[in-house]
Amino acid sequence: MNITEQKIVNAIIYFVTNTKDCKKTKLFKLLYYLDFIHFKRFGLSVTGYNYITMPYGPVPSRLLGQFEKNEFPEEYKKNFSVEKVTDEEDKYSFQILLKNKKPDLGWFSPNELAVMEEVVEIFKEAPAKDIVEATHFRNTPWDKTVKTKGMGKEIDYFLALDEESTLTKEEIEERFNLQKVLRG
Repeated sequence: MNITEQKIVNAIIYFVTNTKDCKKTKLFKLLYYLDFIHFKRFGLSVTGYNYITMPYGPVPSRLLGQFEKNEFPEEYKKNFSVEKVTDEEDKYSFQILLKNKKPDLGWFSPNELAVMEEVVEIFKEAPAKDIVEATHFRNTPWDKTVKTKGMGKEIDYFLALDEESTLTKEEIEERFNLQKVLRG
């Protein structure tokens, strides 16, 4: 398993063990915030996921497919399983059942760890519906994509950049493109 897959598995374990009631929807939003905050600050995605616009906010498209088909890589299966459950509103959700409750944080850089910790600090107690609402705020990458392209469309990481970004767009493009090449 490559480094990116190790980061994904361990980020999932980290979020499920360190936040309240972390099912599929909440997990997808936590991964989105991890990737987009890290990209905004450092020009790099942590998971390498592409996110698409869906009614409940940004969704990592590849992971969504794995959940829908219940087809995960072997390394994922060694660390967690997914069970379809009914939530309080009588809708289907997916519970993540961990086999290994301790993430291996050695796969992450200090910057990646700091962003993961920040995301947990912000959303630790938040129900999924509140995080969904936050992703729908005006001028978020999800909002901009829905308004310009519609539902089911890929969200451009560069939409995360704003006046708080410390790197230039050119520096971020260089890092992001290099990361894509290295991940193949």
